[in-house]
Amino acid sequence: MTDITYSRRKFMHVCSASALLLAGSGRTMADSPLTDHGRVLLVDSDGKPVNCDTLPTARDHVFFYPYASTPCFLLKLAEPTVESAELATADGQSYRWGGGVGQDRSVVAFSAICAHQLTHPSAKVSFIGYREDAVGFLGKDNKIERRAGVIQCCSEHSIYDPTQGARVLSGPAPQPLAAIALQTEEDRVYATGVYGGALFERFFEHFDFRLELEFGDQFRQPVVEQAVVMPLDEYTRQQIRC
Repeated sequence: MTDITYSRRKFMHVCSASALLLAGSGRTMADSPLTDHGRVLLVDSDGKPVNCDTLPTARDHVFFYPYASTPCFLLKLAEPTVESAELATADGQSYRWGGGVGQDRSVVAFSAICAHQLTHPSAKVSFIGYREDAVGFLGKDNKIERRAGVIQCCSEHSIYDPTQGARVLSGPAPQPLAAIALQTEEDRVYATGVYGGALFERFFEHFDFRLELEFGDQFRQPVVEQAVVMPLDEYTRQQIRC
């Protein structure tokens, strides 16, 4: 392959990703290098499009994107997010998170796969979730802090701040949760891709047998057109809190 051919292909890839972010009249959450997984409409269990205004505040919701078995959190936070946050993956790649969507910038989505040991919600149990009430954790300078409105993983006590792109506040997680790029258009919300440190291949390798039992042999298939959003307590039987 010549340098000219490579540059042309790279240029076309960048143009395609940029076009996706500019599509539609809505605001886009992703302001950084984006892995395009297709534009998917978020709907409720009745097939009605999710609306930022009517989404319940401070309640875990889960949907599957970009693959049939990879869970994500959709959250309407009790407060607006920051307008942007400079973050980095475990291997040192920097990216900029562009905040939430909706009128008050409070609707966000993140991969629900913990960046430490891949803990995630399943139909039987979830050790990771959003905490509306304050939880305690070891913060800066090894001082105990308490904060509400965080994502907490009870496997190894990693704490993420969803108002700042799921930045790690405490625990062994080496990077933020991967962010799901959201786009609003009229009264609809779309997932358009993933940015940050996605862990999907590791997830498939670690849990392929169980995922096939739960989702069938299509567990690696990309989600297309629509993704169903449901409250976490309707998807998983037991939520572990710590």
